Amino acid sequence: MKTYTFEVVIEEDEWLDERIKDPVWRAYIPALVHQGASSWGYTQKEALKNLQDAVDLLIESLLEHGEEDILESIVQQEKKNASESCSYIQVSDVPLIAVTI
Repeated sequence: MKTYTFEVVIEEDEWLDERIKDPVWRAYIPALVHQGASSWGYTQKEALKNLQDAVDLLIESLLEHGEEDILESIVQQEKKNASESCSYIQVSDVPLIAVTI
């Protein structure tokens, strides 16, 4: 079993329809955004929850289709670019709990 910990970016976003003034929030994982690891919500909490659901499905799909090597290659690339990139992935062989405050 492996635990992957990803850096998440949350930013305020705008509706395409300029008449709607209420902000929305965009959440994404820079290292996995090209694989579909992005989402949005009306609040930061909702955006994070939606992103968690998307990442769970993404990782599950990669594993079901025998494409774990894609995830591992992303991790290796991120390690090479760690000093240049704002994204970050931590991999552990033991279960972890992350708390963000």
